[in-house]
Amino acid sequence: MSATSTTRGAVLVEQDVVTHSAARQGLAVLRIGFGLTFLWAFFDKLLALGYATGTNAETGVVDRFGDAAWINGGSPTFGFLNFGVSPDNPFHGAFTSIAGDAWADWLFMLGLLGIGLALTLGGGIRLAAITGAALYGLMWVASWPLENNPVLDDHVLGAVTLVVLALTLAGDTWGLGRVWARTELVRRFPILR
Repeated sequence: MSATSTTRGAVLVEQDVVTHSAARQGLAVLRIGFGLTFLWAFFDKLLALGYATGTNAETGVVDRFGDAAWINGGSPTFGFLNFGVSPDNPFHGAFTSIAGDAWADWLFMLGLLGIGLALTLGGGIRLAAITGAALYGLMWVASWPLENNPVLDDHVLGAVTLVVLALTLAGDTWGLGRVWARTELVRRFPILR
């Protein structure tokens, strides 16, 4: 079955759609949007900007750049893993046991920064998709049991989106993907593409 979209009198077929400039630009916007989302999460946890980090859930008091900031000794994983994982989750004990551990904080923060930079800049999309999908997968498991759907939530859709961005080389449009692909490092290790 082919797509039948008319552009300047031409009919695009299924194989041409992903190479069409509008589709490429749409993928680039999606890639940059996801990249900025990861970067925002990194900076919010690093500095406690008062959105997901730095706001007291009970009182609503905002303490920007306060004790919750990672740079001030706060833990970017403690709150979610310790209080956000339901006691009904079969992995509750595993997640709460690593809540606030330095290695978990560092891996999480480096992941947010690396994935965010790769997606925003357009280089290293494959590795970003692999690590991002793994991060989304872990967050999906930590969210069990899901509230609105027994299987699907934003974590699953985020992981699928990252895979699609990697498969379509979304970093080549409005990004450094093509330049990055020509480096000797990426030629030797294509997973870095």
